[in-house]
Amino acid sequence: MSLKEQLHIMIVDDMSTSRGLIAQALEAIGIRNIYQASDGTAAMAELARRPVHLVLSDFNMPGMDGLQLLRSLRSTPKTRGTGFILITGRADKQIIDQGKSLGMNNFIKKPFTAIELKACLEAVVGRL
Repeated sequence: MSLKEQLHIMIVDDMSTSRGLIAQALEAIGIRNIYQASDGTAAMAELARRPVHLVLSDFNMPGMDGLQLLRSLRSTPKTRGTGFILITGRADKQIIDQGKSLGMNNFIKKPFTAIELKACLEAVVGRL
């Protein structure tokens, strides 16, 4: 079984259209175990029930933004080792530096293609 068949990924974004586009890009890569949450709080609740290998989270979300979600993931023993990729429309140095200091594995700037997403994922999990 290939890595892409084994990989479980959660998409966290408050915009359903964005979640759908990211899911389509993942499916184009060959990833089928895809879960979705509309915000950080829902993601943490779902991850407590069903852990994943990697979280792809939007930065700009109401309530708990992507970096707050990352902080929560890293401070919870069950999710501490979960891979994390931040998705952002504005890859400001301050946001990226803060993400790195919190343990972010990678980031990708919107808009992106499936090929760019694959390269971003491979930098974290290895060749797909």
